[in-house]
Amino acid sequence: MLRLVLSLVLLDPAGVSDVSLRDVPVPRVLTPDGDRLGYAPVPRPYTGARRVTGVLLGHDPVTRTDIWCGGAVIGSRSRSLVLTAAHCLYHEGRQLQRVTFMPGFDRGNPRHGVWSAVRTWVPARWRASPDSPGVLPYDVGLVGVVKGKRPLESVVGPGLPPLRTGRGAELRGLELLGYPAGRRYPGTQMYRCLGDAVEGSTVGPGVMVTRNCHAAAGGSGGPALYGGSVAGVVSSSSPLSDTEGYTVLARLGGDTFDRMFARADESMRVRKPG
Repeated sequence: MLRLVLSLVLLDPAGVSDVSLRDVPVPRVLTPDGDRLGYAPVPRPYTGARRVTGVLLGHDPVTRTDIWCGGAVIGSRSRSLVLTAAHCLYHEGRQLQRVTFMPGFDRGNPRHGVWSAVRTWVPARWRASPDSPGVLPYDVGLVGVVKGKRPLESVVGPGLPPLRTGRGAELRGLELLGYPAGRRYPGTQMYRCLGDAVEGSTVGPGVMVTRNCHAAAGGSGGPALYGGSVAGVVSSSSPLSDTEGYTVLARLGGDTFDRMFARADESMRVRKPG
């Protein structure tokens, strides 16, 4: 069984100085023109799933730390929900404030506006013990956002349909999207990584692991795409010094996610715009 490590350095680009050139063995890099972590810049213009992927920002008022993650619009009846990792909405056990989402963010330009969060949701099991590797299967969060009177999906287009996979499912050819930051990444440009994912845990709904991608700081919360749907989110990675780098993906599946999604969607549906 793979030993999963919650790499909190993913949250803070300032905490990354450099990474080993051996993180993902060259034969395992599946992304055309992929670098040593398996990532390559996404060609412009951002369309389709890339148009609804963006940057999620939050602020910890105690440490005065700004948290940088990825996120993506998930299709819903309320048309106002963003999918991310649960740990992207908290810092040192505190819920972040001033959470905003910028879809299609490109080189400092929030092309489709800045959307403010009015409420966030994470699984109760994750919130009770956020630093435990045993809750990685529950590292999924939802954000309800508003901007004026138009719902999010009416501006950026249809959100990604969720692909609810069961424990043990293996997906070949996933595409991970995100905004890695650090010494060799700008943090303001979208990157992609192609990977094959296998089961990595037998806890709860389980998690998927890909050894073709090694998420850097800022990559947390980005979507894992499969056949036009979102199958999970980037949760964590192996330590950056690991010579067999891997990325852990919290899958969308099981009653926990379904109940949280239903509550979030209903809450945003009954909310009056503007």
